[in-house]
Amino acid sequence: MHSIRQRMAALRPRLGRTGLACALVAGLAPALVVGAGASQAQAAPLPGGLGPCAGRLCPDEFPEINNGSFAGRDNGINVFAGDDFRVRGRAAEAEGRVVVLDDFDMNKSAGGSAVYDIGIAGVGSRVPPPDGADFLTTGNDITVAPGQRLLADGGVVRYGGTVTGTVTGDLEHDPDAADPYLALRDQLTVASQCYARVDGELRTATGTAVNQGYQTLFTGDGTSALQVFNVDFDLAGASGGQQGIVFQNIPDDATVLVNMLGSERTVNTYSGGIVDATDPLNAYRERLLWNFPDATTANFAGTGQFQGSVLVGPQNSMSTVSLPGINGRFFSSGSITHTSEQSGVEFHAYPFDGDLPDCGDEPPGPGPDPVTGEVRVEKTDAETGDALAGAEFELWEETNGVDGLQTGGANPDTQVGDVCTTDTDGVCAQTVATGTYYWRETAVPDGYELPDPNVFGPLELTEDNAAGGVRVEARNTPEDEPGPVTGQVRVLKTDAETGDALAGAEFELWEETNGVDGLQTGGANPDTQVGDVCTTDTDGECTRTVATGTY
Repeated sequence: MHSIRQRMAALRPRLGRTGLACALVAGLAPALVVGAGASQAQAAPLPGGLGPCAGRLCPDEFPEINNGSFAGRDNGINVFAGDDFRVRGRAAEAEGRVVVLDDFDMNKSAGGSAVYDIGIAGVGSRVPPPDGADFLTTGNDITVAPGQRLLADGGVVRYGGTVTGTVTGDLEHDPDAADPYLALRDQLTVASQCYARVDGELRTATGTAVNQGYQTLFTGDGTSALQVFNVDFDLAGASGGQQGIVFQNIPDDATVLVNMLGSERTVNTYSGGIVDATDPLNAYRERLLWNFPDATTANFAGTGQFQGSVLVGPQNSMSTVSLPGINGRFFSSGSITHTSEQSGVEFHAYPFDGDLPDCGDEPPGPGPDPVTGEVRVEKTDAETGDALAGAEFELWEETNGVDGLQTGGANPDTQVGDVCTTDTDGVCAQTVATGTYYWRETAVPDGYELPDPNVFGPLELTEDNAAGGVRVEARNTPEDEPGPVTGQVRVLKTDAETGDALAGAEFELWEETNGVDGLQTGGANPDTQVGDVCTTDTDGECTRTVATGTY
């Protein structure tokens, strides 16, 4: 744990030298500023490219909450904890990729399900991470209580420390597992403050938020592309009970930013539904961000399917989630506890596609978008050169540092995406980041032989050749026509009186070929002698292997 925190601390001096226009303010502003204000500068995403669906298998549209077939695949992070992630009570599952910089600890209440699903959820958007992706990444330990199970089937569980208890999926011990994500913690803290404040003053609101007891009503200005609300109260009834959440006068496709101000904040709501058509809050889901810049304690309770993404900035914070559903990204620079005494409490994977305030110079992130290009295999008939449809290929990336492709064992290379079947042009292609790749053929079209070897590569995709991509031709040879059926004809030479085998007798083998019964060895149309004269061996045998026929 200390090594992870030391590595995170080492990043902070770099973050402090970025000249951010948004000051980090520890305390609250003395008054809540509401009402229409100046237009907001916006067009920036969350830090590190977080928020949108990632990968080539993203659906055109995320479906409403369901338990049907997969609608696509999303390689973006859905839940991020800058410290610990704890599973308690009867929490059920976290759909999508989960990244935890420190410890993952699961100790659910007795009497409920002993299982917690991660990556793939039974009910949710049904857009899980790709097969073989990192479903869970932890910088330190994973601990699962005795008798309980953490299920990550279909994905990788990558951990930096130790694993205690039952965890399924492909377990990969990697002391540097969290390193690619360490910078995100400080970036999210800075961004959270920046979304709420400019030069130490509250960001100008474009609308009003009024707690009416039975509901909080958010009223936008009807025009701004970025609708900003600053809220210094809990979204709860007068006695702390549940209430509704209602937005009005919000332009279509506007981004909604709700800054929940204060060191302790609670959302206790019944709003948000399973079916999009039955609850207006669902319509804002993918462009709504709930930002908690100051809260060291953030509670999400009630009976609703909460809609929108959440950002909790303070690194010493604890976010406690007991709502039946969080439908959006959940990013915390601190810790997260997922708990409830009701069953079926879940994180559902939905993207955030909004345009947030542009805070000027961004802290150093994971770097620019990776250079990508196409890796392609073209399948042809080895004799005619014609394209072949129906061949099945896997794409593998060289990741284990061992020359050649390794698809099994303790440290295999990494499969990229699902199996691809060549189209009518004989092509399989994927767009990927630069690296070294192999195509592996696993099934051939009818009438063809599987090549030996069946691996094509390595293909080196570099920044220099990424624009044009890299390709390889894989030829299939037609299967040979079946040969004639053959068998042995044999003669055994013996003594008529004793039955002993006799060596040294000479025989000719003749095949019936002239259509006349019996053997004809001369004349105009004799039968056909097969091979040379044979002399019986010590076992008294002469043997020939020939095609079916009469001999």
